[in-house]
Amino acid sequence: MTEQKKAKKQLPVWQESILLVATAMVMAVIVKTFFLQAFYIPSASMEPTMLVNDKILVQKVSYWGGGDVKRGDIVVFDDPGGWLTEEDSKHASNPIQKALETVGLFPTGGHLIKRVIGVGGDTIECCTDGKLTINGKQITEPYVLDETATKDKPFKVVVPKGHLWVMGDNRGNSSDSRVHQGDPGGGFIAEDSVVGKAWLRVWPLGRAGFIHKPDTFDADLNP
Repeated sequence: MTEQKKAKKQLPVWQESILLVATAMVMAVIVKTFFLQAFYIPSASMEPTMLVNDKILVQKVSYWGGGDVKRGDIVVFDDPGGWLTEEDSKHASNPIQKALETVGLFPTGGHLIKRVIGVGGDTIECCTDGKLTINGKQITEPYVLDETATKDKPFKVVVPKGHLWVMGDNRGNSSDSRVHQGDPGGGFIAEDSVVGKAWLRVWPLGRAGFIHKPDTFDADLNP
C-alpha cells in the first residue's frame, strides 16, 4: 500500500523539470527584486571608476526599510525624465537575453549610474578652482577623472528633503544633476528612484572586485 502511494506521488521527469525551472525563475525574480541585480555601464560618464561595458552587481540590502542613501554612494536610478540617451536606453536584443534580463541575470540598461554628492538638506557649491564644497566644507575628489572640469558648470544648490544631487566621475562628459538644473525637478533625483548601490564589478575579470566608497566622505560634512 505504501509503495503504491509513493508511486502515485512521483512526478514524471518532464513535470519535475518544469517545476525546477519555474522554481528557479521565481527565486531569481525574488533575488532581483530584493537583493541583487546586474547592470552594465553604457557610457564614459563614470570614468575612471567605471569603464564602458563594465558589468556590475547592484545590491539593494543597504536601502531596505528606508535605509539612507549616503554621500559617496554610486547608485543606479530610474530616469527622472529625459536624462537617458539612446545609448543608455539599450536593452537585451534577443529572447534569451530578455528572459535573463527579466530575472536579473542579464546586465540591464535603461537606468543611470552616478555618484551621490549631496543628500537632503545639503548645500552644494562649485566653484572657481574645481573643488566642490558641501555645507561650506571643501572636499577633495581623487576618484574624478579631471577635477578642473567640474568648474565648467558653476552652481549653488540646496538639496530638497527626500532628494539627491548626483554627479559623474568624468565631469567633462557626464549628463548629471548639473546639466539638468534647468529641467523640471532642478537636476535633483528622488531617493525612491534609486534601484540600489553599486557593489561588485564582475567583468572584466582583470578589474573584478568590490566597489568601495572613497575616504572623502568619511569626514563630518553635515550642515
